[in-house]
Amino acid sequence: MPRHPLRGAAAICGLGLTEVGRVYDRTTSDFAAEAVLLALADAGLEKRELDGLLVSGGISGGPDLSLAYVLGLPELALYTQMNAYGSTAAQLVQYAAFAVANGLARHVACVFADAPLARGESAGKVYAGMRRTARGIAGLPAAYGYGGPIPWYAMAAQRHMDLYGTTSEQLGAIAIATRAWAAGNPRAALREPLTPDAYRASPWVVEPLHVLDCCLVSNGGACVIVTSAERARDLARPPVYVHGMGQAHRFDLGRADLEIATRTPAVESGRAAFAMAECTPHDVTVCELYDCYTYTVLATFEDYGFCAKGEGGAFVSDGRLAPGGVLPTNTGGGELSSFYLWGMTPLSEGVIQGRGDGGARQVPDNRRILVSGNGGLFSHHATLVLSPEAA
Repeated sequence: MPRHPLRGAAAICGLGLTEVGRVYDRTTSDFAAEAVLLALADAGLEKRELDGLLVSGGISGGPDLSLAYVLGLPELALYTQMNAYGSTAAQLVQYAAFAVANGLARHVACVFADAPLARGESAGKVYAGMRRTARGIAGLPAAYGYGGPIPWYAMAAQRHMDLYGTTSEQLGAIAIATRAWAAGNPRAALREPLTPDAYRASPWVVEPLHVLDCCLVSNGGACVIVTSAERARDLARPPVYVHGMGQAHRFDLGRADLEIATRTPAVESGRAAFAMAECTPHDVTVCELYDCYTYTVLATFEDYGFCAKGEGGAFVSDGRLAPGGVLPTNTGGGELSSFYLWGMTPLSEGVIQGRGDGGARQVPDNRRILVSGNGGLFSHHATLVLSPEAA
């Protein structure tokens, strides 16, 4: 079988992360501009060398296409705004890889920023604002308490429990392993150890999801710069090559045969990425998975083929995900314990691990890094296979 022409053709050469968390009184445009400038400096590039810009915003909207004016970029070969929720970051890298591999641009900045938190207001208020007014039968979900994403993910987790016997303790094992990794990340919001008793004692948000099954809400911005593999080798930092990529989109239209709660588009997205990278899940040495909820991690492992459907609970509960385990996962603390910048959270940690910049949390084997992004109610999925090794 011939090698895919995009395998290893592009690389991430720059990474910019602003201050993240409860950082107030800054706009998404401000966060985004800082992230781009940090990424350029990290790569050793001048602003004039940037000829591509792909922009994404989060819960609060923005940044938008005015970002080029804010940055003072008078001319770009590639520029657009994208949103496929938590899958967007990995998709930005994919489209940037298409562009640099085919001569449409030389250096493409992929930037995300969000600022949903306001001073003196709770994180829960952010999602309360996502409730929509609907009339007639379309208003029934809200009437039964389905406001924001958490009830829908809780229902998906309960469906998995009912079908396969998955337990709350198994979901808790994911939260505990992630927290253990956060202890080695100075940026992480939650670094204190998490015990099984503390997990069980945390309040329910929507049963079966405790508050510790749910991601943080953060303000901040992140940017990666994508260029060709050839150009990346001459820049300031070690390149992290894109060996494989894939995406898939599937929607729950209310049909009983779709079962999107337990079989997500990660199946098709992962299959495409592994095929391009010429590897299997067994070849992966570190995972940076989108963890908006603990259940999302469990479902992603199953749908990528790390274990059979229904065996995810046992797979995640034997210590393999934690520091010292055989499959290091969400090594920066993930969205559950570090910070939540949609798909930029796992992507940025993937770059850090690929460069060997993880410090106390650096994994010993970073040859093949799997990055996932999940968006909507399991509607959108994007996958990257990264490596510090040229293809």
